[in-house]
Amino acid sequence: MTGGQQERLQRQATDDSEAQMLGSADLDGIKSHRFEDVPAVRRHLVRKSNKGQVLHISKDHKEPSAHSCKLDRTPHEVFVELNELVMDKNQELQWRETARWIKFEEDVEEETDRWGKPHVASLSFRSLLELRKTISHGAVLLDLNQHTLPGIAHQVVEQLIISDQIKVEDRANVLRALLLKHSHPSDEKEHSSFTQNMSAASLASLMVNHHSSSHTGQAEPSVIDPVMGGGEDVCESERFCELYNPPKLGMHRSKSKHELKLLEKIPENAEATVVLVGTVAFLEQPSMAFVRLQEAVLLESVLEVPIPVRFLFLLMGPPIANIDYHQIGRSISTLMSDKHFHEAAYLADERQDLLNAINSFLDCSIVLPPSEVGGEELLRSVARFQREMLHKREEQQGKKLKVKEPQSPKDKALQAPFKPGDDPLRRSGHLFGGLISDAARRYPKYASDFRDALNPQCMAAIIFIYFAALSPAVTFGGLLGEKTGGLIGVSELIIATAMQGVIFSLLGAQPLLVVGFSGPLLVFEEAFYSFCNANHIEYLTGRVWIGFWLVLIVVIIVAFEGSFLVRFVSRFTQEIFSFLISLIFIYETFSKLGKIFQEHPLQRCYLVNDTWTSSSCNNTVVGVPGKVVGEPNTALLTLVLMSGTFFIAFYLRRFKNSAFFPGKLRRMIGDFGVPIAILIMVLVDYSIKDTYTQKLSVPTGFSVTSPEKRRWLIPPLGSDGQFPVWMMATSILPALLVFILIFMETQITTLIVSKKERMLLKGSGFHLDLLIIVAIGGVSALFGLPWLAAATVRSVTHANALTVMSKAVAPGDKPRIHEVKEQRVTGLLVALFVGLSIVIGDLLRQIPIAVLFGIFLYMGVMSLNGIQLTERMLLLLMPPKYHPDHTYVRKVRTLRMHLFTGIQLVCLAALWTVMSTVASLAFPFVLILTVPIKWFLLPRIFTTREMQCLDADDAEPKFDEREGQDEYTEMVPT
Repeated sequence: MTGGQQERLQRQATDDSEAQMLGSADLDGIKSHRFEDVPAVRRHLVRKSNKGQVLHISKDHKEPSAHSCKLDRTPHEVFVELNELVMDKNQELQWRETARWIKFEEDVEEETDRWGKPHVASLSFRSLLELRKTISHGAVLLDLNQHTLPGIAHQVVEQLIISDQIKVEDRANVLRALLLKHSHPSDEKEHSSFTQNMSAASLASLMVNHHSSSHTGQAEPSVIDPVMGGGEDVCESERFCELYNPPKLGMHRSKSKHELKLLEKIPENAEATVVLVGTVAFLEQPSMAFVRLQEAVLLESVLEVPIPVRFLFLLMGPPIANIDYHQIGRSISTLMSDKHFHEAAYLADERQDLLNAINSFLDCSIVLPPSEVGGEELLRSVARFQREMLHKREEQQGKKLKVKEPQSPKDKALQAPFKPGDDPLRRSGHLFGGLISDAARRYPKYASDFRDALNPQCMAAIIFIYFAALSPAVTFGGLLGEKTGGLIGVSELIIATAMQGVIFSLLGAQPLLVVGFSGPLLVFEEAFYSFCNANHIEYLTGRVWIGFWLVLIVVIIVAFEGSFLVRFVSRFTQEIFSFLISLIFIYETFSKLGKIFQEHPLQRCYLVNDTWTSSSCNNTVVGVPGKVVGEPNTALLTLVLMSGTFFIAFYLRRFKNSAFFPGKLRRMIGDFGVPIAILIMVLVDYSIKDTYTQKLSVPTGFSVTSPEKRRWLIPPLGSDGQFPVWMMATSILPALLVFILIFMETQITTLIVSKKERMLLKGSGFHLDLLIIVAIGGVSALFGLPWLAAATVRSVTHANALTVMSKAVAPGDKPRIHEVKEQRVTGLLVALFVGLSIVIGDLLRQIPIAVLFGIFLYMGVMSLNGIQLTERMLLLLMPPKYHPDHTYVRKVRTLRMHLFTGIQLVCLAALWTVMSTVASLAFPFVLILTVPIKWFLLPRIFTTREMQCLDADDAEPKFDEREGQDEYTEMVPT
């Protein structure tokens, strides 16, 4: 400010009445008060205009009594609270919280005084324009160095006077309005009668006192000047602050259950924004102030939770028809909860930076026409358009802003610079180079794999994963016994799951994988058993030689780092593979049910007094001597048991997504739906004494399924030592088929579990895990045990159970991963417990085969959900106007999309045809042929953009209940 300007202004009082009352000394005091260099504040030029001023704290200013403080402009997460000036039940004015933002808006319902559901804030375009106008004309105070609410209020009121938004005689009323009591819906009833802030005593009385003092010609006691210094004014300010200081209820309220729960949802190191809006009659025009404090301070009893405040927005004015103060308050609150705007607010150097941020927000906002919306379907395009706008906004921000160091662990994991050595599938060019890298990456963290298991979440996961591993072992074991004539059954599968699980948990590079039996291996076992029977070859001896070749093949593949080939297995092949397994499960279920109806046909007669009596013709038929061909009611009871198991498991799975009971209880019931269904239907079967049902065949104790047919050790030369030599050599072909199945399922599972979105820190080992699983399976063939692979969905379930979600999740937002407990103990103990389950053979023998068929039907049906091929097959039957809003629907023409689906169906039909003939052993070869079809044939038919939409790998770890999967969804998630 020039000397001439100060000279002109110092001779000029605020108004004529003030000039008559004040003397020369007081005028000098006003000059010093307004123009001198106040401690910690260096004011900008004061101009007499309608536009407000920006009060910015100079970065190079040093207080004489304190060390220099470096300004912190680092953006933090925000918590926004909207307070409105209302009249309470005692007819006293107070600031009442009406809404809050952590990420989405939550409003207080007026009738019930409770919080509504979180939702995306919908703003009126006019309120945003009014907000921009008020900020452009209001007061902007940046980096204000104050640590108490009275100090902040003094500075705000003074700046409102300087910017000509309020009159000098209104300063006391505005100041006292700023320091009114704050109330929140969570306030306890016993504290509602206490005055947390200075009692309002009705703002009207303040106005009366102000006018009376003016009329009597006495000067109004100043409550502003003490901030700047002064003699007896300091005493007046101290008395005022004593009235303001609230009772020490903050610490008590911070321990309430409500506040602790809310604090868990607010991100760590978050800073608050307080928005104050209201109408007052004593102001002649709207007055606005935007304040950014130099550092966040904890303001007692202002917020509903003890969070330091960094920003304050004030808008007060008279009731005006064309200004909605509530909507403007919602607008600035929504802006402050927006990531890009609040970052700009932290970094703003002047008013124009805030206005530019508002303009950027408007550029990405959507305006809906004022027409009536008949249904949600009409708004379907809004979400898509919004995603496109956000994508463009992110691209623009990426060009303008430099890359910053990520703050959260998730950001560090996702944004960390990629190093070639971090890729476990990168070829080193040396023999066993990948295997050595896997061991060097994982084994140094071996000790921590046991220390990290000392966590309650790991102990809880053991129980859940135990049922996730045992139930499929029993289910697959029962069906495997049916397919192999009892040579391999429940006992062998339980022992194999336990033994291989223990070894893999101790030696594997990714202990989150769960080793188990799966549908593709069941198909191969059935095909190979049929082949051996047709050629009079010993099935178990042939498996021994397959195991020998398996070990040799995996050593060669690992030596030359062949695991990198998994990169070429795309969604096209995975969907065909998953759909085929689902069809096998569904087909086998009804095929076996049909056989039971043939063996136990429905009787037209019922038994009365040892006599068969016809229910249709009343003819008495003498009982047929000898063996009874069919048991009465067996087929019907089998159908009831199978259907009951399926529907109970299916609807308990849907119950997980319902609104009944608390979320934890729903999830528990849904996750254990299959064991509950098995238990209920076993009890139903046990209660029906007079109807025969086929039961699961389980030997007593530690014994093979069929002791009369085999022993634990399988002789490599056959039971008679005459195993054909040509079969020893040609066993390499079925060994290659088994290897393809284990390779695809294990490596794809490792890819899914190890996605960087899961934030795994200890790494994976594709080569080491493949070597351990295949080599152990090859040796297990000597004992007549089945081959196992990394079960996809069970492994994903294991990883989900060990995932720790961040508690700082905004209401309505999706959970975020905090960490994953990467350790070996859960897998080790689960494998041991599964092995010990062999001692409950008496209980397992009570399970009807029909119950297992119900589980397989459930697995087949549930596996179809989530496969894009299934969704596109349904689209073949729908008119285009009913197609869903998916990328492959919007960006690919309908006929081209149907062509892609048709090619997949042709491949699926070819696979089914091969499996239905004597060449069923070759189905893995036909399956692997879909890989070159995708890479060499489809690019000649479809464009690159179409392939990106139809064959994109968009698999992500999902923890939302509505899209959750359980351990029985035997599919490859894609």
